[in-house]
Amino acid sequence: MKLPGFLGRWLRFNAVGAIGIVVQTGALALFKGALHMDYLAATALAVETAVLHNFVWHERWTWKDRTASHRGALGRLVRFNLSNGLISIAVNLVFMRVLVGRFHFPYMAANFIGIAAGSLANYLASDRLVFGKEAGS
Repeated sequence: MKLPGFLGRWLRFNAVGAIGIVVQTGALALFKGALHMDYLAATALAVETAVLHNFVWHERWTWKDRTASHRGALGRLVRFNLSNGLISIAVNLVFMRVLVGRFHFPYMAANFIGIAAGSLANYLASDRLVFGKEAGS
């Protein structure tokens, strides 16, 4: 059953995001837990890892109908990093700094809160700025 436009895309976006949460959480565990990096540096690297993962899935699945040719994929990747990447890193770093640095929350809990906080902004940026019909034209 094919879902109508916005609803289907929103659900695909969130499915990719759910997998991205696993990617980001695993990367954060590796960078902070196993490699003992500073929690802010580990967060930034983990977010970027998830952003790159999510771009590939959004390109191939969520907005596949808007990326029929592979021309422009590099431009979309740049726009995705400049929008979703910056939003995600900024929101996550602010939440980590406040929740972990100031209130001593566990870093994984703060990570999930930061992800949730940036979700809607990331969808709108992706839909309008990265994969929009006019984006990059």
